[in-house]
Amino acid sequence: MSEERKKLSNTAYGNIKGEDYIPFVPTSMIIPETTGYSIILGIILACLFSAANTYLGLKVGLTISAGIPGAIIATGILKGVFKRNNILEANIVASLAAMGESLAGGVIFILPALILWKLQLSIFTVIIVTIIGGVMGVFFITPLRRYLIVEEHGTLIYPESMAAAEVLVTGSEGGQGFKTVMTGLGAGAGYKLFSGGFALWGEQSTYIIKSYQGTMIGFDTLASLLGVGFIVGTKASLLMFGGSVIAWFALIPLIKFLGVGLTTPLFPATKIISDMSATEVWSNYIKYIGAGAVAMGGFISLAKSIPTIITSFKQAVSGIGGGVNKKVSRINLEAPLSWVILAAAFGFGLTWLLPIINGGILGGIMAVIFSFFFAVVSARMVGIIGASNNPVSGMTIATMLFVTTIIKITGGVSQEYMTKSIIIGGVVCVAIAVAGGTAQSLKTTFIIGGTPKNVQLGMFVALSIAGAFAALVINMLESAYGIGTAEVAAPQATLMKMIVEGIMTAKLPWTLIIIGAAIAIFCEMASIPILPVALGIYLPITLNASILVGGIIREIVERRYNKNKNRKDEVVEKGTLLASGLVAGDALMGIIVAGLVAANIDIAIGQIFLTNITQSNLFSFIMFILLGLWIYLFSIKKDRSA
Repeated sequence: MSEERKKLSNTAYGNIKGEDYIPFVPTSMIIPETTGYSIILGIILACLFSAANTYLGLKVGLTISAGIPGAIIATGILKGVFKRNNILEANIVASLAAMGESLAGGVIFILPALILWKLQLSIFTVIIVTIIGGVMGVFFITPLRRYLIVEEHGTLIYPESMAAAEVLVTGSEGGQGFKTVMTGLGAGAGYKLFSGGFALWGEQSTYIIKSYQGTMIGFDTLASLLGVGFIVGTKASLLMFGGSVIAWFALIPLIKFLGVGLTTPLFPATKIISDMSATEVWSNYIKYIGAGAVAMGGFISLAKSIPTIITSFKQAVSGIGGGVNKKVSRINLEAPLSWVILAAAFGFGLTWLLPIINGGILGGIMAVIFSFFFAVVSARMVGIIGASNNPVSGMTIATMLFVTTIIKITGGVSQEYMTKSIIIGGVVCVAIAVAGGTAQSLKTTFIIGGTPKNVQLGMFVALSIAGAFAALVINMLESAYGIGTAEVAAPQATLMKMIVEGIMTAKLPWTLIIIGAAIAIFCEMASIPILPVALGIYLPITLNASILVGGIIREIVERRYNKNKNRKDEVVEKGTLLASGLVAGDALMGIIVAGLVAANIDIAIGQIFLTNITQSNLFSFIMFILLGLWIYLFSIKKDRSA
């Protein structure tokens, strides 16, 4: 049996032509792949990851990769619950689960901007945009698959795809990884229930520095932020916190100091600066500086990628239809080109004709053209840098600039045309994100020995269903807290709203945005990663400080085993799996709590029965630190099986 090989061969990473590669499960071996177990479990996980990442993205501005956790959960459940040690079934489950994160990233980036305009974002709209963008993202990869996955085998690394393949292969050795993820999920959900649900302690700990223009320092005491910090590491979390230092200890005190004598509000605020808190100054002024930094970071990233984009597009398109084997094996059995044409026609027709989108002929054409071009780019970029680092934001911003400008020239500047820009941009953004996720899963499928056609069909079904869960979470958060509030900041959607308004009305505080752009240019000149710093300015300091705590915990774990690389890799991997579970558990329980709030069901018993001590900032911080200590101790603890 193939599973007895226990590990991937060296040829999985290259050193051989793709057409000569023998997958982990040889094509001569016939075992079940697309079964009721794999499809149903994959759809369930896609819905869970879609809901969790929609919640996390709207609240924090970040999403977590679902490919590797999906692979771990798939192997754990199939083997542990259903007694099915079948790697091809597990690959189907993991591929479908990954669609949850991809579509959530596409949806939250743009569509909530409609809510920020006080317009209705119906569940049906989100589902339709997900299906239109999803079908193009999934099937526009088909004519490129053989070139990108097979012919470029060993040249395009697809790092996250190979990691997922390793997880699937080693999953038959035991369920320790699955237990770790589920432990984190349970801890994250329990912490959220006690803090955000029962209100036994608060979810924020802050301190106002009155002697320094009333600025603020503090922490959002959320389990998910500790998890995110551990996953992204110390470097990224330090850069994000560095952006917050610029905002909260330089820009906000400066604005307060210079504005203390003003007797009238300074645009764009409607309140005089001397009466503002630090948070209000951040909301009215600093967010625009952060938006300028994020946007310029996207432009710079896109500009630096242009040579790669052009090369990727040329090489990928030139590889269409080339080098087809006379006999098609399972690993090369892909969706027919007629499906690609139908996907394009489907995307064009619905964008043009559906009243809920109302894109018109020009909108339909733009949706298809931008989706295809950036799907090609996205599919190749994940082969180089992985899906987590795929510059979806830069490609989406570029799309919105073109789409909004063309609509303004050919239509007008009314709310109707701004809405049209947002929805068309949403279709393209979903296509870009889904295309990257699809390419990543297709590479894993090639390495393992699965069937691309089956995976693509399953992914489209999964995202079509999971889109409804993303829509429900958006609707639930809007009902419970309101999109664009302190509880649900929706940072990406706010940025897209600013971009569309800026192009359409030219009424943005461009000075603040240009200041942010200048900060981004400085970061580029100083060889400092732009996006983490820009997000640090754009997001609240309480959020970034908590992410930094998670990064510090990872740094302590790594330094403990600096002289033992194998042990170091082991504890970091264990901690990362635990952190992934924490994030997912926090998000899923957060959705449940938000649902109760939306239904006017109050379970906050802590606010009634507990003393001021447990409700204090200090107690919330102590509970947060205790959770961080548990993460550290769990990560370094040796497994009994080790």
